[in-house]
Amino acid sequence: MSTKDLSSSVSPSSSRPSVTAKLINGGVAGLVGVTCVFPIDLAKTRLQNQHGKDIYKGMIDCLMKTARADGFLGMYRGAAVNLTLVTPEKAIKLAANDFFRQLLMEDGMQRNLKMEMLAGCGAGICQVVVTCPMEMLKIQLQDAGRLAHRQGSASAPAPSSSRSYSTGSASTHKRPSATLIAWELLRTQGLAGLYKGLGATLLRDIPFSIIYFPLFANLNNLGFNESTGKASFAHSFVSGCVAGSVAAVTVTPLDVLKTRIQTLRKGLGEDSYSGITDCARKLWIQEGPSALMKGAGCRALVIAPLFGIAQGVYFIGIGERILKCFE
Repeated sequence: MSTKDLSSSVSPSSSRPSVTAKLINGGVAGLVGVTCVFPIDLAKTRLQNQHGKDIYKGMIDCLMKTARADGFLGMYRGAAVNLTLVTPEKAIKLAANDFFRQLLMEDGMQRNLKMEMLAGCGAGICQVVVTCPMEMLKIQLQDAGRLAHRQGSASAPAPSSSRSYSTGSASTHKRPSATLIAWELLRTQGLAGLYKGLGATLLRDIPFSIIYFPLFANLNNLGFNESTGKASFAHSFVSGCVAGSVAAVTVTPLDVLKTRIQTLRKGLGEDSYSGITDCARKLWIQEGPSALMKGAGCRALVIAPLFGIAQGVYFIGIGERILKCFE
């Protein structure tokens, strides 16, 4: 998602916000958004990774079992990674989006949906430098509870393919941390270990941008008010939620493949994958085509509030207000 495009449609001021203000807005929106929707994102990851419905019957069941087993904070496993990296992720995306807008359009201001779409795609490609390792680490932490619950139910030790950061049975294995996982990957596989699933991440994020940008622009344009020169906050808020949800659900199959590929530690009887094609083939044969839509509802419930929160942050102009305090 390009938060710059959001700011240009709902910013309360008539002038374009500065780069610093946009970075603050993006960072605040990311921090607030992650805090609000992370438990649903955790449920999405666990639902996408489980084979069939052997542990969780759905999102509510997953959240209830997680809270019962690990407490309220258990639903935020992996949130620290996102909260730490969400600001640099937004910074890269915003800077890249500005660069591509200036490169593709004369002054970077006029409305051109095709060019905005291309600029957003370029920003998404650049952003993957942070997104891929961030999600790689987050997924390991989010899925740890599912594996512990599965192994505890089966009274089986962890499979030999488990990494050293999570050896032992469900009752005795040490709870993984992002630092320990990152260090182990760098030690054993080098930098490439943190970028496992890079291709799948790109295949998910690029189509998302292609769908989101023109859809949001067209929906938002329906509420354009000539007297104010922009759509109302409520209309932009709804447009962002709808466009984000549609794009998120549409690319869910690619998100499922990315999650499966980036999950390093497998439960007993769960497959490992050599790549995107191998993952898609095994998923289709063993679990059926419906498995490619696992977590679609969760993704919609995650993305819609994120876009709405971003709209709110830009409408209020938090970044601009903070900068004014230092003038």
